[in-house]
Amino acid sequence: MINVLHILAPAREGGLERVVSMLSAGQREKGVHVVAVIEPGEAAEHPFITRMKALGIPSSAIEVGSRSYRKEYHLLGDLITRFKPAVVNTHGYRCDVIGAIAARRNGVAVVSTVHGFTGGGIRNRFYEVIQCYALRRADAVIAVSAPLVERLKSAGIEGENIYVIPNGFAPQSALLDRIAAREQLGIRGEDFVVGWVSRMSREKGPDVMLEAIAATDDSIRLSMIGTGPELHRLTDQARRLRVMPRVKWHGSIANAGRLLRAFDAVVLSSRTEGTPIILLEAMHASVPIIATRVGGTPDVVSSDDAILVRAEDPQAIAEAISEVRRDPAGARSRTAHAQQRLISRFGAEQWLTAVDSAYRAAVDRASRRRRH
Repeated sequence: MINVLHILAPAREGGLERVVSMLSAGQREKGVHVVAVIEPGEAAEHPFITRMKALGIPSSAIEVGSRSYRKEYHLLGDLITRFKPAVVNTHGYRCDVIGAIAARRNGVAVVSTVHGFTGGGIRNRFYEVIQCYALRRADAVIAVSAPLVERLKSAGIEGENIYVIPNGFAPQSALLDRIAAREQLGIRGEDFVVGWVSRMSREKGPDVMLEAIAATDDSIRLSMIGTGPELHRLTDQARRLRVMPRVKWHGSIANAGRLLRAFDAVVLSSRTEGTPIILLEAMHASVPIIATRVGGTPDVVSSDDAILVRAEDPQAIAEAISEVRRDPAGARSRTAHAQQRLISRFGAEQWLTAVDSAYRAAVDRASRRRRH
């Protein structure tokens, strides 16, 4: 019997995936297994599966089509029966629905971790409605930031079932130094380079980042790490803004956090956030941070640790970039403060303890439910 079975449908690289890898690595001693729901034919080379193997975390891949919900349900049920976990921890709307149903049918406590809501188009909003309906039946819901709580309550999730547990941080690989990181990314010499690392989708604000770089001095460069549905639109935007020669498109890079010292600043231009892992990674790397004041970000960093700006304000981001360049001493002071805050507030031990408390409450709730 294992303590927890994590279920997620991982992207090739992203914050949710890094959270699950760090969390499951910390849970190995108590017993953990990770199930990745992926597209057919992806298991051999999927970056998340590769990371699980490298970390020595027991894992399984379920290869199903995007709409093969019945097959997915039965395969998950088989794994739950096989591993007999005390808790099934689901991540992401698809698994919060199908994985949770499979767990309940097998009499297992369900904990759903809500990493954030992206909003966006009609389809995404519909999926979020279905997700919230499923969350009402979870034995515990972990919200990774305080602002998510009101959204969850308004969707009908009982407040006593919600646990606010910001993501913690446990480094899983050594940071490269500035020279080595720049060499790997193909960055020339001592150019002033801003780093942006995320999924290229509307909620992450990559379009705002491009507008911001266009408003800065021509000598400032931008490295964008990630991919996503907005990529082609963004390259068109960069051409319109005439910043294409100043932007380097790196695509998806596994474990990109180890490269952050290549940058003179890291920008989070998001329109909405939970507790962004890239923010914790930048704090760990002691890189100056510029971030929009949205979601859980202000709970992670204050103005002592980073330059916080309004969302949807590329000019404010541009001015913050110029400030980092103009005042390196002030930037160093903020990064030192941010690193100390990371250690004191977001260490792995306290994170794992808080998550374990939510698991215990969920097991008690599930036990009472079965008795009635």
